[in-house]
Amino acid sequence: MTDNTRVFESYSIPRAVGAMALPSMLGMLINIVYNLADTFFVGQTGDPNQVAAVSIAMPLFLFTMAGGNLFGVGGCAFISRSLGEGKKDRVKTISSFCVYSAIALGVVIGAVFLIFKKPLLYAAGASDNTIGFAQDYLKWVALGAPFVITAIMAGNLVRGEGAAKVSMFGMVIGQLVNIVLDPIFILNSGDRLFGFNLPFGFGMGVSGAAIATVLGNVVSVLFFLIYFLRGNSILSITPKRYSIKNGIAKGVINVGLPASLNNLLMSVSNIVVNIFLASYGDCAVAAMGVAMKANMLVVMLQLGLGQGIQPIVGYCYGAKKYDRMKKVIFFSIVCNIVIGTLMTVFYILFKNQVIQMFINEPSVIAYGVKMLVALMVPGPVIGIMFVLNFSFQGMGKGFQSLFLSIGRQGLIYIPLLFILNKAVGLGGIIWAQPSADFACIVAAIIMFMVIYNNLKKGTAIKNN
Repeated sequence: MTDNTRVFESYSIPRAVGAMALPSMLGMLINIVYNLADTFFVGQTGDPNQVAAVSIAMPLFLFTMAGGNLFGVGGCAFISRSLGEGKKDRVKTISSFCVYSAIALGVVIGAVFLIFKKPLLYAAGASDNTIGFAQDYLKWVALGAPFVITAIMAGNLVRGEGAAKVSMFGMVIGQLVNIVLDPIFILNSGDRLFGFNLPFGFGMGVSGAAIATVLGNVVSVLFFLIYFLRGNSILSITPKRYSIKNGIAKGVINVGLPASLNNLLMSVSNIVVNIFLASYGDCAVAAMGVAMKANMLVVMLQLGLGQGIQPIVGYCYGAKKYDRMKKVIFFSIVCNIVIGTLMTVFYILFKNQVIQMFINEPSVIAYGVKMLVALMVPGPVIGIMFVLNFSFQGMGKGFQSLFLSIGRQGLIYIPLLFILNKAVGLGGIIWAQPSADFACIVAAIIMFMVIYNNLKKGTAIKNN
């Protein structure tokens, strides 16, 4: 058994952040490529309806991510805090609860998708031109839902014990499998790809994209299963340790629910956006899907840094090392501002080329460029919110994390979609998300200042 907790205690701030955040960011970088791969390779078919179908099915796919984060993010935060408190036996119960609850939820979500896929997709904004493709995609996602949820959950759990590299490898290996399989399953033998004729391909289009995604997650699950069975972890997947008592379920769900709701609200907001955009045509729907995929590079890198430091914050909070916790958070914020600024400048300078990478359809490009610029405007500072939100999760502050999740994807964003669409039209839809982002950044800063000042006051009182 390996003790990974020294990264929380003895490493310098830059080294601790680097050790935990860099693997997470690299994993996110591969995750970006993996997410872009579906849209990119489907785009090579030259069919906007298939590209739009992937965008329409994506909000429903986010339900599986929500399930993984419910038990993964919640379990990760609870595990790191428990380690900081020195309660290693509780860690084993937490991990067993998360593993088997995630598998059960995956079966339920998969069944719902299979039974109600057509009405769900029409509700998500599918048209008569895209419904068939979207059903093909969702069918395979439904069959693989238990593996998708379990892979996300397991990757988060091992981060909670400080094994950031293991988490990265487990996720990356599955994503690489997906990327390699994408062109094989999506395209036909002989299709042109990167200037060469593809030697073999099944020509399954959007169905192939979904199958590749599922198989990649199966590989990730097998990797984590081997890691657990080799005894290299303080976590446990023994069924007899499963329990919802003694605050186990509450401790996981308290933090996992806000993270899960973030995905669910992202799903709902994407559905609302697709419905609004449908009145402007399928090309507008496809363009927003492409712009959001491209924007993921900035968002996911900054999310990766925030996600990486979450276990450090949780451990320091559990051990009452508040000064070290603050230094970790501030250092991470500075790093995210630098990353966000550089990436925003690059994207705005090369906005046309970025959209053209996905699909060379003039009407889609015209919409996509405007959408990408708007989404990139908060790029330099949105990382502040991500760092603070993951810090709230690490501290077990479920309400603050919940507020940011509801605000960015629901409470602020969705009303803005209705108001700005009515007032400005398409431009209002495009600028609703950046406006919600800025509001949530301000809210996150205020909430952190209140929490930290209360912690310092509490420490001062105890010392007196």
